[in-house]
Amino acid sequence: MTLWSTRMNAPPAEDMMAFTASLAFDRRLAAADVEASIAHVRGLAHAGIIEDKEADVLADALQRTGDELAAGVFEFEPGDEDIHTAIERRVTVLAGDVGAKLHTGRSRNDQVAVALRLFVRGELARIAELVLELQRTLARRALDAGQAYLPGYTHYQRAQPVLLAHHLLAHGWALSRDFDRLLSTLERMDVSPLGAGALGGSTLPLDPDFVAHELRFARRFENSLDAVSDRDFLAEALFDIALIGVHLSRIGEEVIVFSTEEFGFLRLDDAWATGSSMLPQKKNPDVAELARGKTGRLIGHLTGFLTTLKGLPLAYNRDLQEDKEPLFDAVDQVSLGLVALEGLLATATFDTERMQAAADAPSLVAVDLAEWLVARGLPFREAHGIVGALVRESSERHVPIAELVEAHPSFGDDALVLLEPGSALARRRTPGGGGPDAVAVQLERFTALLTEDAARLAARPR
Repeated sequence: MTLWSTRMNAPPAEDMMAFTASLAFDRRLAAADVEASIAHVRGLAHAGIIEDKEADVLADALQRTGDELAAGVFEFEPGDEDIHTAIERRVTVLAGDVGAKLHTGRSRNDQVAVALRLFVRGELARIAELVLELQRTLARRALDAGQAYLPGYTHYQRAQPVLLAHHLLAHGWALSRDFDRLLSTLERMDVSPLGAGALGGSTLPLDPDFVAHELRFARRFENSLDAVSDRDFLAEALFDIALIGVHLSRIGEEVIVFSTEEFGFLRLDDAWATGSSMLPQKKNPDVAELARGKTGRLIGHLTGFLTTLKGLPLAYNRDLQEDKEPLFDAVDQVSLGLVALEGLLATATFDTERMQAAADAPSLVAVDLAEWLVARGLPFREAHGIVGALVRESSERHVPIAELVEAHPSFGDDALVLLEPGSALARRRTPGGGGPDAVAVQLERFTALLTEDAARLAARPR
């Protein structure tokens, strides 16, 4: 029997129920629904709508139901169209006549909205911790890398030498923005919708501020219509997750390329690579490829859900049932991706000799030669033209660029020091740059940020 069966003259059609039922996936909200329901009955008692002893009976029945669900012994019935219905049915059995008072003063609209917020709050905090762990691994690998360096790339063409630590920390700083976005989303969604009812509140003397405090929300809703229809927080969560996926995809792409024989900068640990069913020599970067591939899935969840929201009128519409499956899958996939890439990066081996040999190619100091001329008073565009012509001549005539620099009247012997291995890197001293001094400061600042962010996360309610 449904919660609304008394309104109808006929039972719901089986095909209608099959299309509208959400129990197959929304049972993941069980713990959040139990938590919110206990706060709700405490709120009813606080408002004098039910007696304290009745609230105790309902809370005990809710806790027992939650325990059964957690233990996997809860018995679902055919009439359970969603997890909220199933929990209320079981509580009514356990609590007897008092069970009929559980739904007093609330609708499934505000019930679902608060359970969803509780679920998202917990999951985003957990994802933020996984982001931090990946950042910590990047920081450790950056520290271990010492003075090793490699070519930095633009357009996948060698551009300038940078420390390996600088390259790793670039990913770390991108993830720090992801972490910040997660906490910002958590702050904006820290609003309890419980007490909004179906859309217009209640004639009963409910105290939404009380239940908001019980559930550790910072505040209650201001507008009941907005409270039950708002899914901005979920769209933001999907965006945050999709952008994390984009950053994981970029890491994955570099792992794929750097681990090829053509580059040879990185070797995967056997535990984090796969083989080929046909080619015995293969060692495939499947983790990195899936990190890249699953990002399309995460972006799809975001765009699909935004399309669902587009044009929905106030207040609640059943379309909003479509918020859960993309959320659950996005949470699962980004969590798996963060853990897997952390394991891959923690165990990978860098071939620093091969990296440095590539970074010591004379062509990578072209801009340093131009800036050497600039430091001696030449306009940059003129200096750029001189060096560009030397690079072209070196390539066309197959003459070492050092010979051309030494013979050029604008350079001479003094400029040859720029072509020595590691010289170009050591000369980069601007803050935030890829040289040793700047990276040492950067690593210190990044490590301090991780400590600060861990404290920020620990201070939030779970």
